Amino acid sequence: MKNKIKKPLLADREIMTEAERELLIRDLTTVAEEYFEPDGKAHLDITRTESGLSVCLIFSARRIKKLWRPQN
Repeated sequence: MKNKIKKPLLADREIMTEAERELLIRDLTTVAEEYFEPDGKAHLDITRTESGLSVCLIFSARRIKKLWRPQN
């Protein structure tokens, strides 16, 4: 019974802790750095929408990196 109560509470939270926000920014920035050369620190914008949430990682970039296809 305890697990049934916890799941809905964890599935639909309104806020993220500061530690969670920083972890998400770090993880998304790591992926973004594969494609862009960032210029400064990224920040996160989370907005409630009709269908859920809009999540944006916002950062400035000096350039888009050239991507190389793996050789077979």
